[in-house]
Amino acid sequence: MQGEDPFDSGTVSILRQPKAVWATAGASVVAFMGIGLVDPILPSIAKGLEATPSQVSLLFTSYFLITAVAMLVTGFVSSRIGGRKTLLAGLALVVVFAALSGTSSSVAELVGFRAGWGLGNALFVSTALAVIVGAAAGGSSAAILLYESALGLGMACGPLLGALLGDASWRYPFFGTAALMAIGFVCITAFLKEQPKPAKKTSLLDPIKALGHRGLASVATSAFFYNYAFFTILAFTPFVLNMSPYKSGAVFFAWGLLLAVFSVLVAPRLQKRFGSLKVVGASLVLLAADLVILGYGNHTTAIVCTIVSGAFIGMNNTVYTELALGVSDAPRPVASAGYNFVRWFAAAAAPFLAPKIEEWSNIHIPFVIAAVAAVIGAVVVWVRRSALTHEAEELEPKHATEDGVTVFAN
Repeated sequence: MQGEDPFDSGTVSILRQPKAVWATAGASVVAFMGIGLVDPILPSIAKGLEATPSQVSLLFTSYFLITAVAMLVTGFVSSRIGGRKTLLAGLALVVVFAALSGTSSSVAELVGFRAGWGLGNALFVSTALAVIVGAAAGGSSAAILLYESALGLGMACGPLLGALLGDASWRYPFFGTAALMAIGFVCITAFLKEQPKPAKKTSLLDPIKALGHRGLASVATSAFFYNYAFFTILAFTPFVLNMSPYKSGAVFFAWGLLLAVFSVLVAPRLQKRFGSLKVVGASLVLLAADLVILGYGNHTTAIVCTIVSGAFIGMNNTVYTELALGVSDAPRPVASAGYNFVRWFAAAAAPFLAPKIEEWSNIHIPFVIAAVAAVIGAVVVWVRRSALTHEAEELEPKHATEDGVTVFAN
């Protein structure tokens, strides 16, 4: 399998997909764009609303805190009203709250609107993966690669869109996102048919119960520390670089391109050669080293390290997603909800704590703490490897049937 084209999973290329899959993946790109959209304009928002970096960082904290809690609700909702209606409800919320974000007159209003945006994004993103897995041709491997492609493209284009629109006004990127998500709403309405509802409805506590599985709990715990490092880079680095929206957008666009390339093209090849656990462990350690150099280097070094971190983040995203979906016997939507419930709390904490830590110490320490978090994530993988080894083994893809759909399990 070494050297296999990652865009050709099994006998079906991930590029040959039904319109419903492309519509969902396209809307997913815009959803992920919303995460990095504010990166290039964080200093502009702080200036426009007369807010401090720690206050502006709450844009991420409120967004991901609501996203984390909402993960307990997404399965409950989608198992009752269906995936299509859940996607549309999430998109509608994003359209409304993204547009409202652009009208904010204070940082408190903007933080509140971002929280509503986070609820919509949680409903959409968590359901989108399940919908893509269920509707994609080529099984779960192809579906996960397609989903990671959407994530990488969205993370790359978000800062670029934020820079292009934000150069005129920090409000325009929010209006632009609302318009794009409205287009996604129309595409989902037109091309995605309602999928069969699961035979068993998901309760609010099912994602928590799923975390009782040693393997899933280990993945979620490791991902928690990894996400702290990830979102220290995403939310705190723009203040450290202190560049114009265009220049900051270019940096994070390059960062996002590396994230996309390594998540979709490089990670699968390395997994087949070395195994998932070795890949994620090494990537976390390298990310930690990159963070320390970023924190103590000069301005040019900080730019280079920010861009390079995209490679490690891309590899980690792919491996963590595959582990979370395959390590336990819980249904994929339930396992995904439990996993995301844990890891998004770190995404909420890092943007708030990093500038606070700088205020309490100096500009280097937030990156040191993020590096320590990445190392802890690697240690968790190593200590709990026995709970993860079965699903992370480097095996040939095996054909299996799940809910009447042929899938490929690594």
